[in-house]
Amino acid sequence: MFEEKRDLIAGFPGCQGVRLLNDVHSPETYYTYSHWNSPADLENYRNSDLFKGVWAETKIKFSDRPEAWSFEEIQ
Repeated sequence: MFEEKRDLIAGFPGCQGVRLLNDVHSPETYYTYSHWNSPADLENYRNSDLFKGVWAETKIKFSDRPEAWSFEEIQ
Protein backbone atom coordinates (compact mmCIF):
# COMPACT_ATOMS: atom_id res chain seq x y z
CA MET A 1 0.00 0.00 0.00
CA PHE A 2 2.89 2.38 0.73
CA GLU A 3 4.07 2.17 -2.88
CA GLU A 4 0.59 3.18 -4.05
CA LYS A 5 0.30 6.20 -1.74
CA ARG A 6 3.89 7.49 -1.44
CA ASP A 7 3.82 9.75 -4.50
CA LEU A 8 0.41 11.16 -3.57
CA ILE A 9 1.60 12.07 -0.08
CA ALA A 10 4.97 13.37 -1.30
CA GLY A 11 3.14 15.52 -3.86
CA PHE A 12 0.95 17.13 -1.24
CA PRO A 13 1.76 20.86 -0.82
CA GLY A 14 4.46 21.31 1.79
CA CYS A 15 5.70 17.71 1.84
CA GLN A 16 9.38 17.26 1.03
CA GLY A 17 9.20 13.46 0.99
CA VAL A 18 8.01 10.35 2.74
CA ARG A 19 9.83 7.09 3.52
CA LEU A 20 8.91 3.67 4.90
CA LEU A 21 11.21 2.39 7.65
CA ASN A 22 11.44 -1.05 9.27
CA ASP A 23 12.58 -1.63 12.85
CA VAL A 24 15.69 -3.86 12.73
CA HIS A 25 14.94 -5.27 16.18
CA SER A 26 11.24 -5.82 15.54
CA PRO A 27 10.73 -6.80 11.87
CA GLU A 28 6.94 -6.63 12.16
CA THR A 29 7.16 -2.94 13.12
CA TYR A 30 7.13 -0.26 10.43
CA TYR A 31 7.31 3.50 10.54
CA THR A 32 6.66 6.20 8.00
CA TYR A 33 8.85 9.27 8.06
CA SER A 34 7.64 12.38 6.30
CA HIS A 35 9.32 15.77 6.10
CA TRP A 36 7.10 18.86 6.01
CA ASN A 37 7.98 22.49 5.36
CA SER A 38 5.99 23.62 8.39
CA PRO A 39 3.62 22.34 11.07
CA ALA A 40 0.82 24.13 9.19
CA ASP A 41 1.56 22.07 6.05
CA LEU A 42 1.37 18.85 8.06
CA GLU A 43 -1.89 19.98 9.66
CA ASN A 44 -3.33 20.78 6.21
CA TYR A 45 -2.44 17.23 5.13
CA ARG A 46 -4.03 15.75 8.27
CA ASN A 47 -7.25 17.61 7.46
CA SER A 48 -7.25 16.60 3.78
CA ASP A 49 -9.36 14.03 1.96
CA LEU A 50 -6.10 12.35 0.93
CA PHE A 51 -5.12 11.73 4.56
CA LYS A 52 -8.62 10.57 5.48
CA GLY A 53 -8.54 7.99 2.68
CA VAL A 54 -5.00 6.81 3.41
CA TRP A 55 -5.69 6.59 7.14
CA ALA A 56 -8.91 4.61 6.62
CA GLU A 57 -6.95 1.99 4.66
CA THR A 58 -3.96 2.05 7.02
CA LYS A 59 -5.46 1.93 10.49
CA ILE A 60 -7.15 -1.43 9.92
CA LYS A 61 -3.71 -2.99 9.39
CA PHE A 62 -2.38 -2.09 12.87
CA SER A 63 -2.11 -4.82 15.48
CA ASP A 64 -1.68 -2.25 18.27
CA ARG A 65 -2.49 1.39 18.95
CA PRO A 66 -0.67 3.62 16.44
CA GLU A 67 1.65 6.37 17.63
CA ALA A 68 2.80 9.58 15.95
CA TRP A 69 5.61 11.98 16.78
CA SER A 70 6.64 15.36 15.44
CA PHE A 71 10.20 16.58 15.57
CA GLU A 72 11.91 19.88 14.98
CA GLU A 73 15.27 19.85 13.22
CA ILE A 74 17.88 21.81 15.13
CA GLN A 75 20.88 21.41 12.84
